[in-house]
Parts: sequence; structure tokens; C-alpha cells
Amino acid sequence: MHNGFRWVDLIRTALLFVFTLVGVPGFSQLQPLQDWESALYTDEPLVGKIWHSASEQFVDVQDLANAIDSARYLLLGEKHDNPDHHSLQLKVLNHLIEQARVAAVAFEMMDSDDQEALDQIPRHDLTNLENLKEHLKWDEDGWDWGFYGPLVLAVVLGDIPVAGANITDATMSEVYGEDAVPEAIAILDEETMQQLNLDIDESHCGLLPESQFPAMVRVQQARDYNMANSMASPEAGKLSVLVAGNYHVRRDLGVPNYLLAREKTLKNEDILTLSFMEVEPGEADPVVYLQQFKSQLAFDYVWFTPAISDADYCASLR
Repeated sequence: MHNGFRWVDLIRTALLFVFTLVGVPGFSQLQPLQDWESALYTDEPLVGKIWHSASEQFVDVQDLANAIDSARYLLLGEKHDNPDHHSLQLKVLNHLIEQARVAAVAFEMMDSDDQEALDQIPRHDLTNLENLKEHLKWDEDGWDWGFYGPLVLAVVLGDIPVAGANITDATMSEVYGEDAVPEAIAILDEETMQQLNLDIDESHCGLLPESQFPAMVRVQQARDYNMANSMASPEAGKLSVLVAGNYHVRRDLGVPNYLLAREKTLKNEDILTLSFMEVEPGEADPVVYLQQFKSQLAFDYVWFTPAISDADYCASLR
């Protein structure tokens, strides 16, 4: 599968700019990345470009800023181990925080077991990365604090509520052992469910027994459902933000479906999905990266970056 779509959080347990941000009004306070931290494929033509899926055109930062301004929910996708994705996420978040636009931020990297510590943050003097990491008892083995710490700290310093978006290990085990999809999350049509099963197979490199597909899909659905519910309903003029893997923020398969099911008056245009995505060598067609399997767009915008690794993930499992 293309980078960012792999279900790395499940695999870990189951198998174990230079794009310049010009000085335009919407993002005027952002400074350009001086260098990409990811070293692979920096000379590919897509690197640093932003693709708007609906118009099938490249756009500039101001176009993206305008689109974000009109949204109520902003979903920031990523490939978890790419530092440039987190740097760009931080720039977007800082811009929105400085504009007093952010109502709350939910992170895939934390779950409901972490919520008590998150809710206690205002009672403590957590103004640097080290004491914040200690307070949260951060899962460094699962999520690199060097990537996520600056994001969480920016939100904390902005006095913005933080939510753990993921399900707990106990909930995952419970959902995995069920015989059917819980009614609350059974909102996807048959075609989409079939695609989820195909993606489960591919993301596990064909090594997962087919009998396990339904359980794994249930877990994925439960995660997406929980992520949607972790996003606070924002007041007028504010944004509720989710930071999660690219697969979770997909419009056709992921969290946006559950947001729309939760809020019946919510419109598609109230949700904006922004994927930060690695380029692949020799592939310059943005549409190919979307892996769109039906008319529903996978992402609204894709911001292309260099890659962090060219390792063959599946080969390492065989």
C-alpha cells in the first residue's frame, strides 16, 4: 500500500517545505522549512506541493488556509515516523492557535486511559517537553515524543483542551472478541466494508489468516468511531482538530463517516481532511496516491513530502 495507509498501530501489536510557505495573509506568521528532515526522494516533482482533490489542481498555502477557515473539523493525517509531517502539522496548529481558532485537539497517540492526566494538565506547571512527558507517562516505545511532544505542548501552552482519541487495549480486546460489529459503528456500506477487508489483508502483507479479517476490521471501525467522538463539537468560528494516521482521516473509509453520523446537521464541507504524504520514486500523479476506490474523495488536500525510509516492510516480516 502507499505510505501512510498501512495500519501500523495494529501491525505493531498483531504481528508486531522544501516547499516554501510564502508570506500570504492566512499563513503569514509561518516560516519555511529550511531543510527537509526526510532525506529520500527530495528531488521528486511532487515534493512540497499541495494537491486539492476536488478540483484536481495544485494549490498554494493561502488556498489551503482559506479552506481551513471555513471548516469546523480539521483532520491532520500523517505517516507516523516522518518528522516532516509533524513539523508541518505543528506549523498549521501554531497558526490556528495564534488565530484563537482551536476549540480542542484530539490525538490518536493517546486513549481514554490517558484522559484523567490530560484533564489535570491545567492544575500543573507543565511548560516544557520533559515535565509534560513525565506527567502523561508517554508511551515512548509506541510514539516518538520527539515528534509528538511539540504538538502536545503547543496545544497545552495555548490553554486548549486535549483529548485521547484512541481506544484502550481493553476495549480493543473486547471488540476483537465480539461476533459482530456493534450497532453504533455499523454505518459503512457493503462496498466500503469489502475495501476494509482488502486493506487489512494488504496492510498485513498477506500474512494474516482470512478468518481474522472481521475482527481486525471491527477494531479499525471502533478506533475511527472513538476518534470521531473524541472530537469536541466546536462553537461557531472555532475548529476541532484530530491528529491521526492517514488511513484514519480518510473520507471514504475513516473518521469523517462517523462525524457525519454523529451530527446529522453536519455537512461534508464542514470537515476538512489534510493528508501529509510521502512521495514515491517515479510517481508524479497525485491521484494515484489517494487509492480512491469509489466516487467519495479520500482526502480534501494532500501535502507531499520526501520519504523517511525505503525499507520493504513486508520483506521484514517474512
